[in-house]
Amino acid sequence: MKNTFKKILLVFLGLFLLFVVVGCDKPVNNDNQQNQQNENNNQNQGNENQGNENQGNENQGNGNEDLGDQVDYATSVKLDMTSSSLKQEVTVKTYVDGDTTHFHVPETLVEGSVLKARYLGINTPESTGKIEEWGKAASNFTKSKLQNATSIYIESDDDKLNADSTGGRYLVWVWYKTSADEDYRNLNIEILQNGLAIASNSANNKYGDTCVAAINQAKKFKLKVYSGEKDPDFFYGDAQELTLRELRLNIEDYNLQKVAFEGVVVKDHSQTVYIEEYDEELDMYFGMTVYYGFGASGDILSILTVGNRVRIVGTVQFYETGGTYQVSGLSYRAMRPNDPNNVQKISEGNEPGFKQVDPSVFKGDITIHDEENQEEKTYNYASLAMSSSISMNNLVVKSVYTTNKEDSSSKGAMTLTCECDGVTISVRTVVLYEDGALVNASAFEGKTINVKGIVDYFDGTYQIKLYSMNDVTFVE
Repeated sequence: MKNTFKKILLVFLGLFLLFVVVGCDKPVNNDNQQNQQNENNNQNQGNENQGNENQGNENQGNGNEDLGDQVDYATSVKLDMTSSSLKQEVTVKTYVDGDTTHFHVPETLVEGSVLKARYLGINTPESTGKIEEWGKAASNFTKSKLQNATSIYIESDDDKLNADSTGGRYLVWVWYKTSADEDYRNLNIEILQNGLAIASNSANNKYGDTCVAAINQAKKFKLKVYSGEKDPDFFYGDAQELTLRELRLNIEDYNLQKVAFEGVVVKDHSQTVYIEEYDEELDMYFGMTVYYGFGASGDILSILTVGNRVRIVGTVQFYETGGTYQVSGLSYRAMRPNDPNNVQKISEGNEPGFKQVDPSVFKGDITIHDEENQEEKTYNYASLAMSSSISMNNLVVKSVYTTNKEDSSSKGAMTLTCECDGVTISVRTVVLYEDGALVNASAFEGKTINVKGIVDYFDGTYQIKLYSMNDVTFVE
């Protein structure tokens, strides 16, 4: 019995020692094995990735080989000076968008010496009203080509100028070159071959075959509008992308709607900024009041610094007290700075336009062609310039009214009734100080002044809002 017990004890002791040895060695072996396995896996993964990359490059190479080389169709047609079509060398007056440019021409060609050109055979996405994908890209492309041109010609499709459906523009081919020793390039076709326009009667003209070939090539290479990719210059949020011109021309249509637009901050006053954007075609500034309120975050306040070009996203509302429209409801999500619903800074260091406007223009009407409805519409100039910067000279101050109500936050502010060339202009001031002293009516009565301010509206009258004595010059 004693011997049996010893045998059993020795067996258990041996098993215990074996367990200890194996237990101590196993983690070390596992770690080494795991490290080795990880290293092998990483190496294999790297080889696999390299293989995938090589495969991708191979596929890409195969794709390029399948597609072939791109043809420069813009030079495959030539500007024939001996043909019967009407041709005229021109210079640019106004860049409008991708398929519209205004050119200086001789008075003998067009009355007023300005030809509004609509490019034949193409239709680029919109960039002057409701912004469309690739619209800005097309507009910038056309502008860059013509800006660098040393010579520009327009050509009709036959032996005379032909008006488009609006009756106010002429259908033309646009040719340009950037040096004296090169051939002219056809810009219409160049826009098509770069995928920045869709067809518009492209086959039914003198260069129809080339236009069709350029379009087919853009489709084949999936360029821009044919790419199926997102336009990097277009915001894909839930706001309607507009220009300030479109918003101001159709402000009632956008009431209570979420909109997005760009412009320069020209004034910050009473939790409100004033945004403006210059329109080359009309040679005027469009403006908008943007209310950010008392609760605006530091990020929003920083973005809305005067001089910044910004993208505003907010809701259009009618401000009953002031009788005007404004945009409010701004937001900025710091954790998502590229959120399309954020207000965003585009650039800084921009200056207010302070465009000098004649009093008769300010009080007059302006007629603008409505592309969508193909009709002419008349607006009050000041209503479109509302909230933009403006300057006006030689205003003779006829009378001054000062707000004296004790309970008014505007106590001390003044309304200057001025005249210039028989036109009455109102200038409304904030409470003004100069060298620490309150400025009163005596500073203005009977004086002739030049002013810079913001177009404002009060009690049915458009006026100029004056914010600082630095923006007044007294004419001797």
